[in-house]
Parts: sequence; C-alpha cells; structure tokens
Amino acid sequence: MPNPRTEWLRAARARLVDVEKRVERLARSLPEIEVALRHAEGNIQAEARKRIRMLRKEANEQLVVLRAHQLEASRLLRQLSTAAKGSWGELEQAADRALTEARAVADSMLERLRHAVPR
Repeated sequence: MPNPRTEWLRAARARLVDVEKRVERLARSLPEIEVALRHAEGNIQAEARKRIRMLRKEANEQLVVLRAHQLEASRLLRQLSTAAKGSWGELEQAADRALTEARAVADSMLERLRHAVPR
C-alpha cells in the first residue's frame, strides 16, 4: 500500500521541478526581451527623427511664405503711403488686409505644428 505522505512528497517535488523549469525559461527569455526592446526603441527613435525632419521642412516652407507676405505687406505699405498722401484710412485698410492674410498663414502653421507634436 502506497504511503500517502510519500505520494504527497513526490507530487510536491514534481510541482517544484515544474516551477523551476518555468523560472529557467523565463530567465532565458529575458535577454530576448531586452534585445527586442532595444530594437523597438531604435525604430521609435528613427521614426521620431524622420518626423522631426519632415516638420522642420514644412515649417521652413511656411516661413518662406510668411516672409513673402511680410515683404509684400511692407512693399504695399510703402506704395500706399506714397500714393495716399494723407489718406490714412485707405492705407490702414490695405495694411489690415495684408496683415490679416499673413496672420492666417502663421496661425495655420502654428496649429499644424501643435497637432504634430502632442503634449
């Protein structure tokens, strides 16, 4: 007749061996996880650099447009001030239109950059 205590000890040892094997498998998988993590981190950094380059290019393109608007507004202001000879109402309206358009472009650029870079 088998001894219940002996059977219990065998079962406990079997469970202990099983747990030890799982711990060893986990220990072996940790370096693989670390390698995968470093690989994923490198991919994320590469994507971030690519996105930064794209945002810089877009911002520079928008700055060129804004500078053109600024130059146009300055040129228009000089022409109007010469032509107006004291008609400040017309001069102010023309300048307001030019500056409103330039401000709309600037606001659009800032909004796109804010959406591109989440906080």
